[in-house]
Amino acid sequence: MYYYSVAVNTPFNNSILTYRSETVQSIGQLVNVPLGKRVVGGCILKEDKSVSNLEKLKDIQGDHDLNWKLSADHLSYLEWVSHYYHYPLGQHIFDTLPKAMKKPRNVEVSTGRGEALDYALLDEQKEAVDIIGDGLGSFNKFLVHGVTGSGKTTIYLKTFEKALKDGLSCLFLVPEINLTPQFIETFKRHLPAKILTYHSSMNSSEKLKVWEETNQSESPYVLIGVRSSIFLPHKKLGIIVLDEEHDQSFKQEDRCPYHTRDIAIKLASMRNIPIVMGSATPTLESLSALRGTKNYIKLKKRPLDLKMPSIKMVDSRRPKNIPFNESIWPFTEESLKEIEIRLNQNEQVLVFVNRLGFASFVQCRSCGKDFHCLNCTSSLKYFKKTQTLNCQFCDYKIPYPESCPECGNLKLLQKGFGTEKLTEVLKGRFSNKRIERFDRDAVKTFKDLKALLGSFESREIDLLVGTQMLSKGHNFKGVNLVVLLGVDSQLNFPDFRSNEKVYQLITQTAGRPGRSEKQGLVLIQSLVPENKIFNFIENYNQDEFYDEELEIRSTLNYPPFSRLVAIYFSSRFSDRAASEARRASGILNFMISKHFNEVDLLGPRPAIIEKKANNFSWTLLLRSKNTKELHSLLDNFDINYKSPSGVSIKVDVDPQTLT
Repeated sequence: MYYYSVAVNTPFNNSILTYRSETVQSIGQLVNVPLGKRVVGGCILKEDKSVSNLEKLKDIQGDHDLNWKLSADHLSYLEWVSHYYHYPLGQHIFDTLPKAMKKPRNVEVSTGRGEALDYALLDEQKEAVDIIGDGLGSFNKFLVHGVTGSGKTTIYLKTFEKALKDGLSCLFLVPEINLTPQFIETFKRHLPAKILTYHSSMNSSEKLKVWEETNQSESPYVLIGVRSSIFLPHKKLGIIVLDEEHDQSFKQEDRCPYHTRDIAIKLASMRNIPIVMGSATPTLESLSALRGTKNYIKLKKRPLDLKMPSIKMVDSRRPKNIPFNESIWPFTEESLKEIEIRLNQNEQVLVFVNRLGFASFVQCRSCGKDFHCLNCTSSLKYFKKTQTLNCQFCDYKIPYPESCPECGNLKLLQKGFGTEKLTEVLKGRFSNKRIERFDRDAVKTFKDLKALLGSFESREIDLLVGTQMLSKGHNFKGVNLVVLLGVDSQLNFPDFRSNEKVYQLITQTAGRPGRSEKQGLVLIQSLVPENKIFNFIENYNQDEFYDEELEIRSTLNYPPFSRLVAIYFSSRFSDRAASEARRASGILNFMISKHFNEVDLLGPRPAIIEKKANNFSWTLLLRSKNTKELHSLLDNFDINYKSPSGVSIKVDVDPQTLT
């Protein structure tokens, strides 16, 4: 009889349980094991030779439907991620695997054509390709910090060519699915290798095919994928590129809350290969780690001598002597006139606001009643097309009321604005133009995404109104004007990263126009145009912004000068969540005072949105410059703390948003 430690798909006992087998099992083999009255998946970790209570052990029940064996390297990587993020290993392994299928459909794999580029590289692009190319074959971290439109994609292409010639595969990570169509077409055109994709809109057969390709293929490939692609087996991986490295979508919020950038760096280290991070607005973490080194590559020019867009502030404050014009609100007349000029010149226009819907919330003009979600502490948004009030955090929605349910007043005040409101105003003003929305309400599938982007590229659409999806890396050659609204509210968000996020958002969105011969224009509507951050953006004073922000972070001891861990306590009852957070705080404070005095404990406090989907949450925040001590404290906390029934706990290492 043999005994094995198995990582089981369960949170119980941190997912590591012992089972017996009459036959020898391979390390990394996926198996089925009994758990209570169920049979669940497990992964063989090691032979256990110090077993007790032999009579209570259960038998391994054969191979899993995914009859795979994880390589030692891949299993070691998954174990590291599990430990760093303090998330059960068995759950993490099976979170990353595709769905098992008895009869998967046949899926074809496309191969790129390998066409040469039609333009010459700039000197700084050539230098970047040489620097990164010299790093192939060993672990190196590179940061390509290039202005929007500076040709970072060309650098990636030339680097991939070198790796492919050496028989090595390439992993290209993008933050969101909406960026994949343009890269698929570019890579298919220029790279003579198999081009694979991996994202949430793929069906089970397609995902299974990609897993088999990356696990078994002897010929090199280029894989374009979102964050989950980092967990594919990648048999002969030679380089990782993380495009738009600043993007928040690289942080997973549910299940194991990993950050793709950080675990990609770890994977590159374990595989002894280079990782290239690219962005026009890199995070302070990446910038501070690499600025001043030979691996920091700065691109200051656009190819073909294209000029950076001109950025202009538009004061949205209404002078007292000018009457309110409801028909154009929230636009100013100045912005609408500039849009009209561009449309009359047969140019395309982008309008950006980072909110969905028609109005942010609704309130009775008479008694002041507002409309909140019954499950969450949040206002309901008004969606005019469906005539509903919707919650942004759960599925709760109600029909738009014809009158106030409290006082019967027929006039309800709609406050705030989103993409739906802006679209209506623009259609009223420019009725002869085709205007569409580009947001998660309008684009629900990958097919919708490709169709909308294709229509805009072929000039069938004159004006796109979109959310943050528009700010991410798109190359729209017909666009020479971008108008941004609604950024003020994000400046006031209670998060130490708020300035950085607003700076990144505006700069990225501002980089969409002017990708042809004509210089682009960016209009930023604001009620506080004198805010210092807009001065940095208008004048392209990026280094000054980063230096000032780093000085503030250093003074406050926030990342990149420290590490953070957020611990969330959730319950259907507010008092339970609060009392458990206080009890855990007492345990942590005692441990810190005895053994971990380089760690600060902040809180507990209610979450910013205290109630979501009928669950109340309270938060603790741990902070330390000593990463090793911080994780040692968490390890000890895992051992000494047990949450009571009815209270769930979530540990978020390196949180990107303090909720």
